[in-house]
Amino acid sequence: MSFAALAAAALLVAAALMGMPSASAATLFGDDFEDGDAAGWSRSGGSWSVVTDGSRAYRQSGTSADARALAGAGWTDQAVQARVKPIAFNGSGRHVAVLARAQSTSSYYFLGLGSGGSVVLGKRTGGAPVTLAGASVAPGTWHSVRLEAFGTTLRGFVDNVQVVTATDGSLASGRAGLAGYYASATFDDVLVTDVGGPSQPPTSPTPPPTGTCVSPGGPAGFASVNALGQNGTTGGAGGPAVEVDTASELISAIGQSGPLTVCVRGLITVPAGMYDVASDKTIVGIGSGSGISGGGLNIGLPVSDVTSPPANAVHNVIVRNLLFRNASDDSINVQMFSHHVWIDHNDLAAGYDGLIDVKRGSSYVTVSWNHTHDHTKNMLLGHDDGNGAQDAGRLKVTYHHNWFDRTPQRNPRVRFGEPVHVFNNYYVYNTDIGVACQANAGCVVEGNYFERVEEPVSNSYAGPSGRCVARNNVFADESGAPVCSGTVQEPSTYYGYTVADPNSIRAAVMAGSGVGKI
Repeated sequence: MSFAALAAAALLVAAALMGMPSASAATLFGDDFEDGDAAGWSRSGGSWSVVTDGSRAYRQSGTSADARALAGAGWTDQAVQARVKPIAFNGSGRHVAVLARAQSTSSYYFLGLGSGGSVVLGKRTGGAPVTLAGASVAPGTWHSVRLEAFGTTLRGFVDNVQVVTATDGSLASGRAGLAGYYASATFDDVLVTDVGGPSQPPTSPTPPPTGTCVSPGGPAGFASVNALGQNGTTGGAGGPAVEVDTASELISAIGQSGPLTVCVRGLITVPAGMYDVASDKTIVGIGSGSGISGGGLNIGLPVSDVTSPPANAVHNVIVRNLLFRNASDDSINVQMFSHHVWIDHNDLAAGYDGLIDVKRGSSYVTVSWNHTHDHTKNMLLGHDDGNGAQDAGRLKVTYHHNWFDRTPQRNPRVRFGEPVHVFNNYYVYNTDIGVACQANAGCVVEGNYFERVEEPVSNSYAGPSGRCVARNNVFADESGAPVCSGTVQEPSTYYGYTVADPNSIRAAVMAGSGVGKI
């Protein structure tokens, strides 16, 4: 049974106040199989059943058949996505896939995952599969797979990164679907959206010319505040720009003194470790496939016991539009009284420790429009329960429009900071806790959409209790109730903001968060 089978009415979220582009999407169909059945799906071939694989999911378990399952209506423009876990392939040239514009079980477009990390975008019109484009991705257990069909443009995304595109006008409309072409797989969280409205292709950024990159807009929330001698966060504005595509170039550029925009081209693998970022830097990815693998960014001075901000604290840093993968420690660490840091529109997964940690007296930070997934310890705010000497009265951080995508804990876990402002984020299946506010922290949690989150907000999660205010949130699909008490300083004391309707946040954040969206 679908968790959302809605009319094609656009869900608009205006973010002009924050200097962000607006995002819109109409949800056409969805199924997370948590009701234990697959009602609404028509099947052809294979062996389909609802199973438990972390959560309930839809599995095609046979490898000796051309198996397909279709659902929904005959839409024209559509984006079909699902989480896909390949299991086995019966030979070469086999794949597991999501389908778009399926006119029958033998006529559709498909985006498939093959063995060894291969990706194929293709079509069927009554015969064998025809390949339109191919690529490769790093092999993994689960992948997020999305096929967009808008007009005659087909685009394929894996883990929120566009990997293939093609042009074809054979199929104008049809249903959504899943397939195991002589292969077995588990599918979950199927979602079909109509991004941008009928007959209007989705907008996507054009990668800047070689040697240049852009980072439009400015931060909302605490990174915009005039404090500690810094008026807002401008990063490398006013300085030169440099393009980097090797580890040595990247590490050298981010550590230089003076304003600099560092344009990252491609996914750069760095040696294990944390690499220091100097003040007045913008680090921005070119396109939707650029970022850092193997190591992480450290924004801050070396750890010491000082209890007041040093004159040379790192400040005025922007990190945008980057993939972070397989960090040997934290993906992004902000420490030692660093201030005015904006972490925006990144895609972070599969690190070792935290994905985004802010601690040891750091403040005036905004974390916005990031997609975090495939990781447990997500975002820590505050070093530990005994670090009040550095952290109390600081750690002023805004979290808005982030997609906390099945990240079990630290979404964020907060100590001492006040106010910590958590608004208009999308939480889904965070199995431990959403926002944990403890150690006398003060959190304002508002306008968020919690889906399948048993403990969405608490000020008594672990250790010393904090204070929290939870208001105007949506708690969907058996989510629990907030556990909050005490009074908290209001964020409006520091900056103006507008909270969007929380009912619109799920679609807006899924459409607008992550890389390739600025």
